[in-house]
Amino acid sequence: MNILLFALSAALVNNVVLVQFQGLCPFLGVSKNVKTAAGMGGAVIFVMTLAQTATSLLYYHILVPLHIEYLNTIAFILVIAGLVQFVEMFLKKKVKSLYSALGVYLPLITTNCAVLGIAISSVQAGYSVGKCILNGFFSAVGFAVALIIFASIREKTERNDIPKALQGGPIVLIAAGLMALAFSGFSGLM
Repeated sequence: MNILLFALSAALVNNVVLVQFQGLCPFLGVSKNVKTAAGMGGAVIFVMTLAQTATSLLYYHILVPLHIEYLNTIAFILVIAGLVQFVEMFLKKKVKSLYSALGVYLPLITTNCAVLGIAISSVQAGYSVGKCILNGFFSAVGFAVALIIFASIREKTERNDIPKALQGGPIVLIAAGLMALAFSGFSGLM
């Protein structure tokens, strides 16, 4: 498969947030400003790529040979939780400003269904370890792109005169819906 097509498919056509509707909690929670959204996007790219690497290796080299593939969800959750703890400790020690800006949403990567969903869907699709890693990376890039675009939209709407009935949550959900509609236009590419 052409790597460019694979990348476009994972990042845009099957965008994990706006098409598959996974990972909405950090998408809505961390998208108040672009800087924080970019930090969260970077953390998700790092975690999802590492998670895909670890979970696909675990699946194909331990679970499949032992014929215990049915334990993949539990095993994947444990691996992802460990990776997120590692990222959290790293950011707390090295990038304190990003750690405090992400707040509670960094530990929420552990329960981010996008990370687990991509790991499970990759092995269910029968991707090789290399394709699993690429799928995880490009899906995370798509998540980060959507998050940053949405954060910039939210920053712009903060400065606009919005009717009182639409302020806050309603305008955020309307903007997210319009973005999802726009991203659905990419489905014609494949």
